[in-house]
Amino acid sequence: MEDQTQHGQASPEAQQRIQTSFDRQGLMSHLGARITHIGPGRVHIELPSRPEVTQQHGYFHAGATSAVADSAGGYAAFTLFPGDAEVLTVEYKINLLAPAAGDHIEAVGTVLKSGRTLTVCRLEVFGVQGDRRKPVANGQQTLIRVNRPEQ
Repeated sequence: MEDQTQHGQASPEAQQRIQTSFDRQGLMSHLGARITHIGPGRVHIELPSRPEVTQQHGYFHAGATSAVADSAGGYAAFTLFPGDAEVLTVEYKINLLAPAAGDHIEAVGTVLKSGRTLTVCRLEVFGVQGDRRKPVANGQQTLIRVNRPEQ
């Protein structure tokens, strides 16, 4: 069976919904992260290297790496939800494979299974230096679909 999350862009409406939600996230703004791809069941987020997101040895901090991975998975799930739904992380696990170094890191969230209530995503993070991409973290995440709160 072909993985449909590997191809194409999400609808313009879904892209706008995801970008608007992402722009409301104080942490992603604070870190300097940006969405670079929104497809059905797949979202990429880049985080540029700068001193504020590194640890004492100059590598990307595990907290920053984990935060962009969590958001990439959450928004990947969100692309498949109806317009009146929201997403919350239930749990996630990250394995740090190598020191995260490069011009930036790229987090990729991919939906493995989307359900009515729970969705499971694969999380991947790559250190990017020029045209070289090196896996630095991977994980899995469970998310819950909830109704949008009344305003």
